[in-house]
Amino acid sequence: MAILVVATLLISLFCSEISLVRGDIGTATSYSPPYIPTRCNGNRPDQFPAGNLFVAVSEGLWDNGAACGRRYRLRCLSGNNKPCKNVGTTIDVRVVDFCPRRPCPSTILLSTDAFAAIAHSPHAKINIEYIQV
Repeated sequence: MAILVVATLLISLFCSEISLVRGDIGTATSYSPPYIPTRCNGNRPDQFPAGNLFVAVSEGLWDNGAACGRRYRLRCLSGNNKPCKNVGTTIDVRVVDFCPRRPCPSTILLSTDAFAAIAHSPHAKINIEYIQV
């Protein structure tokens, strides 16, 4: 009987841990202006969403340009020296560019405003969870 209770408890705990991850896991860093021109909309200033919550994505998300305009919900999970402002806080961002650096330093490069919304230090590399919305 005790073994059944322990096994049930372990299965329950394992299932609850699985449900915590809703999206993909990657890394994020910030990038600074100038933000234009972009690979998505060139020099158009209206491509940037209110609050400047936008990103450039690496090759894995770029999808030959199909990523332009996609929206992602992301949250800071961890990093060195506790960079996350609040681990549960999410932000919604829009893809406006392809990662301008080769090789790209992270999965997603956040504008300085987007990075400041979820992390303390603009120079940190953070672990994120992200999902397309």
